[in-house]
Amino acid sequence: MKSTITRTLTTLLHGALRGLLRAWVLVVPLVLALSLIRLGQLAYFWPSGYQASSGDLTAVVVQGLRFDLKVSAIAGFLLLLVLPWVSGKVQARIAGGVAFVFVMASLVNLHYFGFYKTPIDSLVFGLVEDDTAAVLETIWRDFPVIWTLLLAAALTWAAIALHRGLVRRLQPDTLLQTRHALTKVLVVLLVLFAMLFAGKGTLRQMALQRQHLTVTTSQFLNDMVPNGIIALKYAWDSRGQSQNLSDPLVGLQAMGFESPQAAAQVLGLPMGSDDEVKAALYQHDPLPMGTAKKNLVFFLMESWSAEPMLYQSPKFDVLGRLAPTLTDPSKACHFRNFDSAHAGTHPSLEAILFSTPITPLTLGDVGRKPIPWALAKVVKDAGYQTLFVTSARSGWRDLNRVLKVQGFDEVVDANTLKEAYPEATLGIWGVWDSYVFKYLSKRMAAQPPDKPLFVFVLTSTNHPPYDLPADYQRVPRDMGLWKGETSSETLIPNLDSYHYAADLLGGFVQEIQNGPLKDSTLIAGTGDHNVRSFGVYAEASRRYLVRQVPFVIWGNKLQCGNQLDQPASHRDMFNTLLPLAGIDAPYINAGRNLLKPLPAQPDPMNAPRAMFFTGDARNAQGMWQLGNPSSFVCTGAQAPAGACEFNALDDQQERARYGLLDWHVRISLKK
Repeated sequence: MKSTITRTLTTLLHGALRGLLRAWVLVVPLVLALSLIRLGQLAYFWPSGYQASSGDLTAVVVQGLRFDLKVSAIAGFLLLLVLPWVSGKVQARIAGGVAFVFVMASLVNLHYFGFYKTPIDSLVFGLVEDDTAAVLETIWRDFPVIWTLLLAAALTWAAIALHRGLVRRLQPDTLLQTRHALTKVLVVLLVLFAMLFAGKGTLRQMALQRQHLTVTTSQFLNDMVPNGIIALKYAWDSRGQSQNLSDPLVGLQAMGFESPQAAAQVLGLPMGSDDEVKAALYQHDPLPMGTAKKNLVFFLMESWSAEPMLYQSPKFDVLGRLAPTLTDPSKACHFRNFDSAHAGTHPSLEAILFSTPITPLTLGDVGRKPIPWALAKVVKDAGYQTLFVTSARSGWRDLNRVLKVQGFDEVVDANTLKEAYPEATLGIWGVWDSYVFKYLSKRMAAQPPDKPLFVFVLTSTNHPPYDLPADYQRVPRDMGLWKGETSSETLIPNLDSYHYAADLLGGFVQEIQNGPLKDSTLIAGTGDHNVRSFGVYAEASRRYLVRQVPFVIWGNKLQCGNQLDQPASHRDMFNTLLPLAGIDAPYINAGRNLLKPLPAQPDPMNAPRAMFFTGDARNAQGMWQLGNPSSFVCTGAQAPAGACEFNALDDQQERARYGLLDWHVRISLKK
């Protein structure tokens, strides 16, 4: 009996030692492969003329190495379940498989950053929630898929070769096996603790977490820190949090508040109870008596970045017929310092329609039941006919089902337009945007004057791979007038598709302004997000542009006020548009009315700031991650007056606003 126990313990000890040494032999090539990809990513995206201190570069490389070691050690630790007991040949296959997964994830992260200007985040799961075939076709046409796979194969082969070399040199299966049992126990404990601390990422401090990805004041450099595995892990965590509506306080607590009352106090809102706080989020100034309702046509323009408009001129025309509509301040209010809510179309769409920082919100059961404060429902209840029009297929993200439940009387999509215009061709994403504008012209002209119309339009042509109709006449441009980045191969095709979409919008605006509906119709337009073709915005002086999109209101006898150049964002649009259209309804107070005069000392709910719904904010001095003072970057169209530094009060108020919007969704939809 005693000998059996001794043999068993000896076998377990030998297995533990063998497994731990095999795990460390696997960790080394994984760390080197991930670090090599990071260096390549830095070189690949390094903007021309961008400068960074050696200290910042060292911090990025070292912190990245720590995260590489963390994920590799965790993989090694998990594999301890099998590594001690498999053959050398199986061990090599496991090493090859893990190396390929790690390498491929980091290469995907590289291209993801190139597209979204951020490491992998929860939007990545849109591949299966989106029109997957269209996404895959776009990836095939717009990204170097073959070269990426070849590079992944080469790096995996190199990692396998290094692993084999280490195995031959170190002989982990026999190393120390003949030593005294006590020596082997001590080595096992030492190697095990080394792996645990490597997986933790630190020796004494708390484990490496998401906040440790910020190591410099440059967001570009900070975005180089995460490898693909850790970025995917954090994306999954964020998605899980957004899908869990059972705890209404989770978003507030993430923003540093234990209750909605605590956040309301920061904003000067009533805070006697949850119901009082919730009611305060719906409070608005009453409209003047007799305010007439106007038609409201809102355009969410695909990939409509703000930067090309900065360089608009006769020799660099990116706007076409839209340009002359922006010159008369009594007919157009152009907000020139404006950010999108998200970096993707569907998250921005949900943020606008539902005032939610939680996304995806409507892909499951939530989207099948009416959301009381949904924008279309609120407008419909105010007496409007509501219409959603898109050149894309409405099956995308289940819009055909969700939108009708959430207050839209009709949904007109690519298939509807194809039926109305048989000559239209269906492409990757739908029909050309021109058919949307043809349809709108006829629909607006036929609308009964006693029934106001709300139209929400989503365009799609200005989207990778930037295909255009065969009859589109390209506009020559002097590219010397483009002051942005020029590294993208899709820059010129993207400028063409940008011009195509903007010109169509301009034609529609001119048609309404010169027709019988000019006094009874408001038009507004914004972009869903910026686009990768225009750069990575690494320079602090250009960083504020990374999320900027236009926001323009067209009407008659407008009074644009003094906020055209103040920081603002998607959350402010319908707080501005609904009162202007004469709609007095219980809509969520997500932002501020941009047409109201901005006083010298605005209250917290009307302070001139922009919010990105992933948890970032921007004021006149710079931008930062909420709750993270070290992430603050001085950036803006104009040099800020006075000292440029993190403002703790601005951060506290924006955390309170973000937290209350999150709480409002969760408490209202709690399952």
